[in-house]
Amino acid sequence: MIEDWIPVCAIGEVEDGGHRVVDLDGTAVLVVRVGEGFFAIENVCTHDGGDLTGGCIDAGTIACPRHGARFDLATGEALSAPAYEPVATFPVRVDDGNVFVRDNRWD
Repeated sequence: MIEDWIPVCAIGEVEDGGHRVVDLDGTAVLVVRVGEGFFAIENVCTHDGGDLTGGCIDAGTIACPRHGARFDLATGEALSAPAYEPVATFPVRVDDGNVFVRDNRWD
């Protein structure tokens, strides 16, 4: 249902490599643009619980800005130490020039 989707921004408001942070049912979610695609990942490093905001985005991954752990933006998989646990990811939808994200954890 459309009411399950939370509006994030218009497509043109985020440049390639840019991001927005949105609150999704009490969870901070980092929505990142990579090329023409958008990814949504929980804004937390599973190594130390800090924000991923400000981390280097490269080749579909994000690096924690503090200790360098890398995560796959599409799957949340931890790709390098010191993180070993994945980060939650969320579905993203682009509709009529706008980006939306949905919390599917309880489906």
